[in-house]
Amino acid sequence: MDLIDTFSEFKELKNIDRPTMMSVLEDVFRGMMTRMYGTDENFNIIINIDKGDFEIWRNRVVVENVENKNTQISIEDAKKIDDSYELGEDVSEEVILKSVGRRAILTLRQNLAARINDLEKTNVFNKYKERVGNIVVGEVYQAWKKETMILDDEGNELILPRSEQIPTDYFRKGDTVKAIVLKVEMRSNNPLVILSRTSPVFLERLFEQEVPEIFDGLITIKKVVRAPGERAKLAVESYDDRIDPVGACVGVKGSRIHSIVRELRNENIDVINYTTNQQLLIQRALNPAKISSIKINEQARRADVFLKPNEVSLAIGKGGLNIRLASLLVGYEIDVYSDSMDEVEDVNLDEFADEIDTWIIDILKGIGCDTAKNVLAIPADELIRRTDLEEETVERLLKIFKAEFE
Repeated sequence: MDLIDTFSEFKELKNIDRPTMMSVLEDVFRGMMTRMYGTDENFNIIINIDKGDFEIWRNRVVVENVENKNTQISIEDAKKIDDSYELGEDVSEEVILKSVGRRAILTLRQNLAARINDLEKTNVFNKYKERVGNIVVGEVYQAWKKETMILDDEGNELILPRSEQIPTDYFRKGDTVKAIVLKVEMRSNNPLVILSRTSPVFLERLFEQEVPEIFDGLITIKKVVRAPGERAKLAVESYDDRIDPVGACVGVKGSRIHSIVRELRNENIDVINYTTNQQLLIQRALNPAKISSIKINEQARRADVFLKPNEVSLAIGKGGLNIRLASLLVGYEIDVYSDSMDEVEDVNLDEFADEIDTWIIDILKGIGCDTAKNVLAIPADELIRRTDLEEETVERLLKIFKAEFE
């Protein structure tokens, strides 16, 4: 019978524990008995999970005149089963499912499949709800333009959206993928498990795996900021003076950090020793640039950083990435200014009033640039961001200032 085959399949499900499976099966069978006989109270249901089969026994009392055929059986019918039965005795008779009709069996099979399916979905949802923020490893089943489907070791479907992939990620069917569980939700009664490889938490978990001191709690990760696939900064702190937190994270000759960098598609990672001294923290966050001085405005959460002209581009980084990540890490809006000592050879911006509109000069002064060399020390893309001027305008300004020193 198909129902036995179905039952045998269900008992192999890994996500459902034995007591839950027993309870669901008995509940479904009792529901069928209630529909057929009006009650399930006088039925014994015996389920053998190991063998993948079951028995249903109907119990009735032997009486002379039957008033309730569901709970009573006449002496004549009882003796047809076994002629030794007497009045008042209990008769147990096995319910043969073939005798209840094909439609009843089909309904039972469908109900059983639906209940087990719902149970499976709930278990997957609960399992991954508890694993939000933890790393999972799966195999790519299908890669599409907007997302990649990954199967875990139990065959559950996990989704890695393109927006949660590192820009240089490229997956093919069969590839092994490592990511964190970002969120879990029920959509159209189906569990949707969303993964991420761009979350700062992913970087944290990778360090926990590679650095035993972090896993053991001897080193704490205070904060992580990332531009996925390009650069990341994390501040670490040790509660044991004998442990160098930065050295422990990097490892001997970079042995610990190299595997993380490879996993993140060669993302540059700056590990910084955390301190409550904001000036020192900003200085470390802007590494590798060497800072001359810092002025902090606590109320406005701003920091003005002064550097030698040749250090400005290092502090800002390609496309302003270094200064942007440093600002996020320390929680201050950081502005960098050239601290040139060669003021004699420099030219005040007011000297260019005949070539440059006054309002543009005022904007340049507003970002801390009083001289031509101050402006030239800042990359064009950073000038555009800080002044909000058009690209063509900035290019014209730089041309004017460069011509002055040629």
